[in-house]
Amino acid sequence: MSKSKSTTNTTTKTAPKNAGKSKIEHNHFVAPYDASVSFDELPDAPQPSKFRFSFTGWLGIIIVTFWVFIAITGPLIAPYGENDLPFPDDYSEFQVPQPGAWLGTDVTDRDILSRLIYGAGRTIGISFLATSLAYILGVILGIGAAISNPKVDMIISRINDAILSLPTIMLGLVVVAAIGSSIPVLICTAGVIYASVVFRLARALGQEIMVMDFVEAARVRGEGLWWIISKEIWPNARMPLLTDFGLRLIYIILFVSSLSFLGLGVQPPQADWGSMVRENLGALQYGTSVIPVIAPAIAIATLTVGINLIVDDVSAFSGGKLSKRL
Repeated sequence: MSKSKSTTNTTTKTAPKNAGKSKIEHNHFVAPYDASVSFDELPDAPQPSKFRFSFTGWLGIIIVTFWVFIAITGPLIAPYGENDLPFPDDYSEFQVPQPGAWLGTDVTDRDILSRLIYGAGRTIGISFLATSLAYILGVILGIGAAISNPKVDMIISRINDAILSLPTIMLGLVVVAAIGSSIPVLICTAGVIYASVVFRLARALGQEIMVMDFVEAARVRGEGLWWIISKEIWPNARMPLLTDFGLRLIYIILFVSSLSFLGLGVQPPQADWGSMVRENLGALQYGTSVIPVIAPAIAIATLTVGINLIVDDVSAFSGGKLSKRL
């Protein structure tokens, strides 16, 4: 009897302290796992930190805000109508700046300042709508490809690669020449062409985030696919996508202006910065003023530089990793 008691006592004393716990092996190490841990303790997505613009970022905001204000209020603040002549009794092309025409007149004696203001609305408006369309198409298809099965992903990606292999300006020229030039055609053409670039970024971001620990934790908790997309993928992909939105906007501004310069963009007599440069090229040869050409060119340059200053700040905040994904 004494032996059995001592055996029992010995067994009780030597029982492991971690009874009720198991160990899960992960490749080359053994990690303890406590079955009492609740799902609420599983990792969540990292919370974004506070963002502040630098001096150059604020300078970009001021420049972009100025041109957006001009684009919105253009018809209200323009001294003349889009095609009005400031000096109808003194018709002369390429007049120098003077009271009543502060930037001079163009090839048909129309006020340069008024057409520059009206052109801001079309250039910025067309470019912004085209960029928004590119993002709607690119993000939906990119995230969809990232979370879909490999066959669907491969099919969409190969079609996208085929579009990317074509030069953007050449593709735009062919499409606009075949369908006809109009503002809706310009928006759709630029949006579809640049959606292929957005698709590549959105797909890379989606694939990268889908393998993160917090996404796996959400799956373990039983969260649905839409919840994972809206609560985990989108918040973490938002900053790189917003950064790239600014870059795409710059490229589309230049794309639309290039088509207008080549005569397949906004058609006369409507004002557009690219078409204004093309119409007034004669001022460089025999005109008395180069402002009809320089003014819209400076407008395009300042707008794109202002957007780029903002993008640089946002890109630095997001870790500067956007270029690695492009």
